[in-house]
Amino acid sequence: MTVNKDRTNMPLLHHRIPLPFFPNSTRRLIPIHSMSTSSSQTTHHQSDHHYNQQQQQDDEEEKQASLTQVLKYHKETKHSFTNYSRGPRGLDWANQPNPFRRYVSSPLIPLLHPSYSDEPSSPLYSSLFKNLPFPKPISISTISQLFYDSLALSAWKSTGFSTWSLRVNPSSGNLHPTEAYIICPPVESVCDKSFVAHYAPKEHSLEVRAQFPSGFFTKFFPEDSFLIGLSSIFWREAWKYGERAFRYCNHDVGHAIAAVSMAAAGLGWDVKVLDGLGYEELEKLTGVENYPKFKIPSRPIKGTMPEIEFEHPDCVLLVCPSGLNDFKVDYKELSCAISEFSGLDWKGKPNVLSNEHICWDIIYRTAEASKKPLTMCNLTVVDPFQSSGTFSESSYKDLSLREVVRKRRSAVDMDGYTVMSKETFYQILLHCMPSGSRDGEKHVRQLALPFRSLAWDSEVHAAMFVHRVVGLPKGLYCLVRNENHLDDLKKATRAEFKWVKPDGCPEDLPLYELAKGDCRELSKRLSCHQDIAGDGCFSLGMIAHFEPTLRNKGSWMYPRLFWETGVLGQVLYLESHAVGISATGIGCFFDDPVHEVLGLKGSKFQSLYHFTVGGPVVDKRIMSLPAYPGPSYDA
Repeated sequence: MTVNKDRTNMPLLHHRIPLPFFPNSTRRLIPIHSMSTSSSQTTHHQSDHHYNQQQQQDDEEEKQASLTQVLKYHKETKHSFTNYSRGPRGLDWANQPNPFRRYVSSPLIPLLHPSYSDEPSSPLYSSLFKNLPFPKPISISTISQLFYDSLALSAWKSTGFSTWSLRVNPSSGNLHPTEAYIICPPVESVCDKSFVAHYAPKEHSLEVRAQFPSGFFTKFFPEDSFLIGLSSIFWREAWKYGERAFRYCNHDVGHAIAAVSMAAAGLGWDVKVLDGLGYEELEKLTGVENYPKFKIPSRPIKGTMPEIEFEHPDCVLLVCPSGLNDFKVDYKELSCAISEFSGLDWKGKPNVLSNEHICWDIIYRTAEASKKPLTMCNLTVVDPFQSSGTFSESSYKDLSLREVVRKRRSAVDMDGYTVMSKETFYQILLHCMPSGSRDGEKHVRQLALPFRSLAWDSEVHAAMFVHRVVGLPKGLYCLVRNENHLDDLKKATRAEFKWVKPDGCPEDLPLYELAKGDCRELSKRLSCHQDIAGDGCFSLGMIAHFEPTLRNKGSWMYPRLFWETGVLGQVLYLESHAVGISATGIGCFFDDPVHEVLGLKGSKFQSLYHFTVGGPVVDKRIMSLPAYPGPSYDA
């Protein structure tokens, strides 16, 4: 992800955007002005007989304070034409965080290294969207494959005196704030008891941190199930991106969720976020509660703060055999069992990542405000698998899942001339739909791969700038991923937009043409003046159903909206590579100018992530090296 953070060189001339739409007003300039974030009073719920009136009032005040903090963070970390979100004025290379967390003195268990000669064990990428293969048993071989195809290193790059690693899961700035843990029943050649282990991607190994009684899994989960925990080290991302880093960390969580989901699908396993768990359960289950507590300062400060390198637990994923139905989790009982993890004998001391740090206090206040509480009820975890729509199967290059996920790269530049057929465009978008093939039903629920890993109805849409799609007019389009929002989107956006389905669009694909016009320069300007946004086949902004979601569900949905954009971004990455081109995520964009182009006002809908898809420019000066074995030093 390319992000311009140097405010001293920031262009100050582009206060107005020429819109390439509407023939009668093509020369009109649309003023860009700052949009204030709505903060209307939350309606009080009816009194619950379990709470007295004072306690209910306290709960409401706490919810409102959390919502206010989240909305404040989102507003203050917006980029505009005249001001970027606060961040470092330059990069402190001497204190660049180590991208590899290790737990010193914990037992290190090497995992197996699948090879491309094992390709028969990796199904065709495109086949997984139709149905999942028969589930494989848990073993050191299958666990090795899961990590190898999701969170492992994919290559090393070298030029001059610089060497750096790439991973299967993408990350903003290649900084990789996401850490992963496995909570698993006994596995031969790994551990003879149920265990919690940290995944070390550089070594492709597990660091066993604790052991616990095996009855935990038999009581709460189906046979042949285990858990994957994901956490974030905010400092890794904040080192480069400052206050906006909390957004990028949660993009990366979404990419990691999708990466794990796709790798698991290749083994016949299903994945679901156990979203009934609260923050306290997550930190106990992964062992990150043992980090020293970080005291949030009142303002940004610089100094030596090793405690800022703590891990914030994001989510726990249930990985189970596909085909399970009507499986429920009693989260109250599960929480009681997880509380026992605090008393386990945790092995290993986390390594130090940097000598000096900068604390951007608003990140940590927002992380506190968006912590999720425990859901005290029985909830259905796994929904029936829904296949995705098929329109142009011939668009795919017959690549295996492993070939696609491990050869995926983030394009640094696009060539500006590669084109895509509209049939391929439609096929990619069908795999971006959360509900799969609907046969006339609305897209609402997330039932298709890999969106089915998420525990809520889709809240994210795509405003698309079509540049080089043969058979489609250049212009602005909208992919409506939750059709219950269609009327709201029409009312919230410009009255001039047409909202008509383009020529040849599959019935099952809710794609709408809004306005025709050459959007290449517009999309570049909106994405922090980056050419890559206009030089591909298409680019897009992911538009979330924002403030109503936070008010109705809770401020803890704020990071989850970014997770959903990350999952969608991961699909775009994989689809692009599967059809023979490339893609990249764009975290730097001018928030409210995007909204102004669409006609959006207030905070009902907000742009959270941008993406571009097209023909990559390969830098032949950079040498590519195998992922394993890598160099002996951290890079």
